[in-house]
Amino acid sequence: MTSYLEMTREELLEEKERLEAEYKKVKALGLNLNMARGKPSPEQLDLSMGMFDLIDSKTALISGGTDCRNYGDVDGIAEAKELMAGFMDCRPEQVIVFGNASLNVMFDAVAKAYTHGVLGSEPWCKLDKVKFLCPAPGYDRHFKITEHFGIEMINVPMKADGPDMDIIEKLVSEDAAVKGVWCVPKYSNPQGITYSDAVVRRFAALKPAAEDFRIYWDNAYAVHDFDGEDKDVLLPLLDECEKNGNANMVYEFCSTSKVTFAGAGISAMAASVENLDSIREQISVQTIGYDKINQWMHVQYLKDMDGVRAHMAKHAAILRPKFEVVDEILSREITPLGIGTWIKPKGGYFICFEALEGCAKVIVKKAKEAGITLTGAGAPFPYGNDPKDATIRIAPSYPSVDEMRQATEVFVCCVKLASVEKLLSE
Repeated sequence: MTSYLEMTREELLEEKERLEAEYKKVKALGLNLNMARGKPSPEQLDLSMGMFDLIDSKTALISGGTDCRNYGDVDGIAEAKELMAGFMDCRPEQVIVFGNASLNVMFDAVAKAYTHGVLGSEPWCKLDKVKFLCPAPGYDRHFKITEHFGIEMINVPMKADGPDMDIIEKLVSEDAAVKGVWCVPKYSNPQGITYSDAVVRRFAALKPAAEDFRIYWDNAYAVHDFDGEDKDVLLPLLDECEKNGNANMVYEFCSTSKVTFAGAGISAMAASVENLDSIREQISVQTIGYDKINQWMHVQYLKDMDGVRAHMAKHAAILRPKFEVVDEILSREITPLGIGTWIKPKGGYFICFEALEGCAKVIVKKAKEAGITLTGAGAPFPYGNDPKDATIRIAPSYPSVDEMRQATEVFVCCVKLASVEKLLSE
C-alpha cells in the first residue's frame, strides 16, 4: 500500500475516483450510528442492575448513626467517603460526596469562586481578568464551564506524558490572573494519555502568582482500565501537593457515572481540610444533603476497591473489543497511507484521531452524511477552535462491536477521501 504522501497527482486522482464510488455505496446503506459521546452501552448499564435487589420496603437504610432517609451528613455518609477515597487514592477525611454528576461539582466550584472567591480571596466577578489554562485536546465540557463564566481560556499543548509543563509553570508563576487549569490526568479525554510521575510532581510544585489558583483534577477514568495487569498508574496529586506545602492547590473530582449508572451514580471531590471546610459551609446553604440512599446502595453493591476492580473488569470485557477493532482497522487502513495518527489507550473512553491538517471538519461532515455521527470537529479545544483542524474524537463505547467495525470502516473511507482532496488542493 503506497502512502498518499508519495503518490503522483495522477495516482491521487485515480484514488479519488475509486473512493468517491466507495463513498456513494456507503451513503446508500442508510446507516445511523453514533460515536459522538462516551456513553456506556446498555450492556454496561446492565452490570449494575443488581444494586436494586439490595433494597425493598423492609431494608434498614442506616449508615453508622445516620438514617439515610432523613436529613443529615450534608457531605456524605462515612462509608461512601471511604469508597470514593479509594477511587482517588486519598484519605476519607479529604472527601465530600455529592450527587450523581462530577460535572455539576466542577461547575459549582468555578461558580463559587466566581461569586464568593476562594478562601477569602477576591471573588472572580470583581476582577478585570480571569484566565484558565486548558491542556488541549481536552474535555469539551470543561471548556464550556469556563466559557460560560466569560473566563479567558489559554491553550496548552499536550505532550506524550501530559501537558507542556514548561508553559504551565511559566504562566502560573508570572500571571496572577491565571486562576486554574483543567486536567483529566488518567486516560485523558480524548487522547488516552496518563500524566507521568514527573508531570504530576511538577504540578504539585507549582508556585502560582495567584493565591486562589487551583488545579481542577478531573480523575474521571481513575478505575477504567482495559486490563487489570497492563494498566497506567497515576501518582496521587493530593499527596504530592502536601509534600510541597501546596495542600490547598488542588481540587480532585471523580464519580461512578461510568461505573454504575451514568445518570444515577455518585460523585465526589477531594481536597485539603481547609478547602473542604469552606466548601462544606457553602454547600450547606444550597442543600440539606445529597441522596444518601443512593450512596448507601453504591457502598453495599461495590463494597470496597476490590469490589470496584472486579466490577470494572466486567466493563473492560465489554469495552476492550470495541477499542481493539478501531485500532485494528485504523492500523491496517490508515497507517500505511500516512494520513493519520492516534494513541492506543490502555483505558478510558476515547480514541483521538489526528488527521492531516485542515481535514477534521470535512471528515466529520462526510461521516455525518454517511450516517455516522462523530463529536464536532474542534470540540476538544477551547471555544471549539482547533487551530489545525485535525483532531477528531472517537467514542467507541456505545455501539456494539459489529456496529463499531462498520462505523470505523465508513470513517476510514471518509478520512481517505478527505485526505486525497486535501493533497490534490495543495
